[in-house]
Amino acid sequence: MRIIWGIFALLLAAAAGAEPSRLDRVLAAKEMRVCIWPDYFGISYRNPKSLELSGIDIDLARELAKDLGVQPRFVDSSFAKLIDDVTQDRCDIAMFAIGITPARAEKLRFSKPHLISDIFAITHRSNRRVKDWADIDKPGVVVAVAKGTYHEDVMRGTLKQATLLVTATHQGREQEVEAGRADVFMTDYPFSRRMQETTDWARLLAPPATFHLTSYAFAVQPGDERWHARIDGFVAAVKRDGRLLTAARRHRLDPIVAP
Repeated sequence: MRIIWGIFALLLAAAAGAEPSRLDRVLAAKEMRVCIWPDYFGISYRNPKSLELSGIDIDLARELAKDLGVQPRFVDSSFAKLIDDVTQDRCDIAMFAIGITPARAEKLRFSKPHLISDIFAITHRSNRRVKDWADIDKPGVVVAVAKGTYHEDVMRGTLKQATLLVTATHQGREQEVEAGRADVFMTDYPFSRRMQETTDWARLLAPPATFHLTSYAFAVQPGDERWHARIDGFVAAVKRDGRLLTAARRHRLDPIVAP
């Protein structure tokens, strides 16, 4: 019935000369294109051996597709390509725990947040310059961030004495710290878990108090109120019926579920 209504709505919009809602196009195509960043551990991660996708936003994308009666098709993206991929119609929605920032909000429409995370730092276990959080912003310390992430903007505005190193990729910031060319790199709660669980050299530095909380949400192209309302309705539903918390617990992210 949803598919038939989607096709009917497309025909009505075309007859009236109106731009159809993306919701109607998704229903008519029986497919929802979902932009993901496949290196985001716990969020939208592709196992390099099995190539299987896992993470809270993979689970939620499948739940949204199920609610709509369509199939999800995952499209590889990244934070650097996010805005172009969403606004140039490469996907219908981006679902990879996208931090809501003023710069992104100028180009994208966000759902209500489903996660919220502070910033954390990762250093090498053998690093002698940075022992705790207070050592990060000191002369001679090199702080790595990945280009296009909100960590870049936050640290650029925060650091007073340390040197900021912006790497082209997320792997680059890890490589700089592992090689000793940088002292720490900045990340969030999900990625800090990945480093602790998958490496033997990473040491976590947590802020002693709240440093910079960022809400994470799904992103769509602006200007389509029906599609945005449907996504917001989904977020409200999974919070209410427990699907969000269940998915968060499955991936050990329940400490950062947004209220």
